[in-house]
Amino acid sequence: MSPDQHKALSGQTGGSLWIDWLNRALPSAAALALAAGTALGQPAAAQGTPPAPSVMVATPLARSVTQWDEHTGRIEPSARVEIRPRVSGQVMQVHFQDGALVRAGDLLFTLDQRPFRIAVESARAEAGRNEAKLTLAEQQVQRYTPLVAQRFAPESEMDTRRSALREAQAGLAAARAALHQAELDLEFSEIRAPRPGRVSDRRVDAGNLVQQGTTLLTTLVALDPVYVSFDASEAQYLRYARAAAGGFRPRGDAAASEAGAQIQLRLLDETEFSHEGRVNFVDNTFDTRSGTIRGRATVPNPDLFLTPGSFARLRLFAGDVPALMVPDAAVVADQSGRMVLTVAADGTVAPRPVQLGPLVDGLRVVRSGLGPEDRVIIGGLHRARPGSRVTAEQGRIGPSPLALAQ
Repeated sequence: MSPDQHKALSGQTGGSLWIDWLNRALPSAAALALAAGTALGQPAAAQGTPPAPSVMVATPLARSVTQWDEHTGRIEPSARVEIRPRVSGQVMQVHFQDGALVRAGDLLFTLDQRPFRIAVESARAEAGRNEAKLTLAEQQVQRYTPLVAQRFAPESEMDTRRSALREAQAGLAAARAALHQAELDLEFSEIRAPRPGRVSDRRVDAGNLVQQGTTLLTTLVALDPVYVSFDASEAQYLRYARAAAGGFRPRGDAAASEAGAQIQLRLLDETEFSHEGRVNFVDNTFDTRSGTIRGRATVPNPDLFLTPGSFARLRLFAGDVPALMVPDAAVVADQSGRMVLTVAADGTVAPRPVQLGPLVDGLRVVRSGLGPEDRVIIGGLHRARPGSRVTAEQGRIGPSPLALAQ
């Protein structure tokens, strides 16, 4: 109220005008106070329980998936041969380049053949001498036969002639055997590849003396196909055997290579399992120290790129099994293991410990711990806490777009 209004009111009789002004001003002040009180009450109402965060949920994708188990395998040659001389002698010439590919029958080493040729000639001469003895013995038997028949010669003389004939026949057979042995030794003086493959470096140079069956000349390995050996646990072996209905262990006949379980292989610098083969051997006992059983697969190697001695990742076909699948991003981990978060009917978040399998089409296989009707949180996972309440929005689980694009 201004000073002029105050003076005017004060000058009026009995202060009636002052009272009238207060009566008019009080409702306005009360309204302002009420408005202020309402404004002050709004933050209190706004500071109540916040709304439940929103998450996206979906039931697991139920699908039949091909189950593979991965192992570390070692590539081995399908055949390994140590080339050793079958006769003793001096190396005259080496006919291959170190590490070269050879065919069956290719000449690798030549020994000094002169002693073996002499032995062949000597054995041939001995065989000729025994042939002459046999001819003489046959003639004497023929000559004495009529004499004995006419009793001009005793029977004992005929027995002597027959004995000499049999001795000549045996001598000729022995001489011919010695000739064959000498010819074989001459042939062995040329050391040839017994099968196709790749040879190692030469261990003996020309000019060295080698001993029969003792000196290692080189080694040869067969590269097409190659073997891949691996170890499987007892639990894996039982699962393979039951899933394959007896087809995991090859039968051992001519069709064994087509009857074994399927395997896929990738090298350490490869991302895809681009090599395929089949199990052709499973050992007959478990290793008591490791509790594993050794298996071996045959893998074609037409380009000879797979090298014996190297390691590779091998996965073994374990059958088609029904499985539940969730996005890999929906799996969380803590100190107790892996789990997924599910939403109950009342909106409460509950953790579910799970046992996981491999990735298939960008989705993670859940082997146990999850039911087909469970609502799994697949979006907004950072807003969910076990035991809290959330607002669930229905979503859908499908194959990964990246997996479909590959």
